[in-house]
Amino acid sequence: MKSLLNISCLRISLRLLFCLAGTSFIDTLHAQIPDCVFKTDYRIDPEKKGELSVEIDNLSFFKDDEYTGSFMKGYTLPGLWLQAKAVYYPLEMLKLEAGVHLQRFWGANRYPNMAYQDIAHWKGDQFQKGFHALPWFRAQVALSDHVNIVLGDLYGAANHNLIEPLYNPELNMLADPEMGLQLLYNSRRFDLDAWVNWESFIFREDVHQEAFTVGLSTRFKFNDPDSRFHFYAPLQALAQHRGGEIDTILTNSVQTLMNGAIGVGGVWNTGRKIFKNVNVELDVTGYYQQAGKIWPFDSGYGVYARASADIYDFRVKTSYWRCHKFISMFGSPFYGAVSTSDESLTFEDPSMLYFGLEYSRELAKGFSLGVDLDIYEHLPVVFRGTEQDGYKSFAKTSFSAGIYLRVNPSFLIKKF
Repeated sequence: MKSLLNISCLRISLRLLFCLAGTSFIDTLHAQIPDCVFKTDYRIDPEKKGELSVEIDNLSFFKDDEYTGSFMKGYTLPGLWLQAKAVYYPLEMLKLEAGVHLQRFWGANRYPNMAYQDIAHWKGDQFQKGFHALPWFRAQVALSDHVNIVLGDLYGAANHNLIEPLYNPELNMLADPEMGLQLLYNSRRFDLDAWVNWESFIFREDVHQEAFTVGLSTRFKFNDPDSRFHFYAPLQALAQHRGGEIDTILTNSVQTLMNGAIGVGGVWNTGRKIFKNVNVELDVTGYYQQAGKIWPFDSGYGVYARASADIYDFRVKTSYWRCHKFISMFGSPFYGAVSTSDESLTFEDPSMLYFGLEYSRELAKGFSLGVDLDIYEHLPVVFRGTEQDGYKSFAKTSFSAGIYLRVNPSFLIKKF
């Protein structure tokens, strides 16, 4: 029965993609869901000096994950997040935003208070009713055409351009807004995004841990990205620290986890309207548990090779992943050597093949639609740490399909 359901879902997803393709030739489209749907433009327009506006930012989503194997269990994500905020430009280089961030899953009415990522270690005993609600505030200053400093709510998630073994794209829908400090720099040859996301603040006598994540995402561009053949090298790093000087937790009070990746990539810009470009990239990832015993391994590594092609308004993707004792803090458990469905289960050098198809369409300024289909082929792997120690599993196939609608209108109230 589950196999028949999987096949039916696959057929429906493919039909939806082809129906959308029939209307794609009359609009200005994008082939990348992260760029078209998930990312937020951080550039400040000097012409908006003195403007006060009201902005609504909403992402509605429905994603079905049909997972097999022992890495993780499948689930469905039906819901939305909504930000309502006032936006004011007091100076040519200064932007202020204030409002509220709301999260809602259809059929749910009780939500953890904050920190969706690994909340059990921090504030899992505090709940909200109706919506998961957080205050929203961002102060941004553009020091030059290349440098921006952000305080408060950051330009996070897809804006960091992290590779999938380091960051699960589903967190664009699920995770709390990142909050703290961010430095953004971009130029013709180099892009940099450095940030501190303060996930859990503590006062004296609090019974949860202080926690924050430091991140770095850079790209060295060896030539003009619009060149026929463009070459680049990404460097990415994440470090999460838990525990502080006034932490009241006595056992395992300090934990520090690290992920990193370095790679090289190339883009062939064909200059054609149908077959637009091809992108290939090879990354080496690393994992290190500097303090604490949260995970069963203290260090590990992985190799990630991926390729994609933009054809018409679709993006066709494929990748190969293999790792040794690697664990990702924010990535999907598929990119790791531990199971999230069985705490005592680990994997010996797991590997995976991936195939994906994306379609995205900009309906109008501030309105965009995305649809994707992902297929994961988990190659045979040896189990460790359970009564099945030494057992070699058969290949398993998982898939997911989702549809996403981003609505981000802005209404001018007054220009002072």
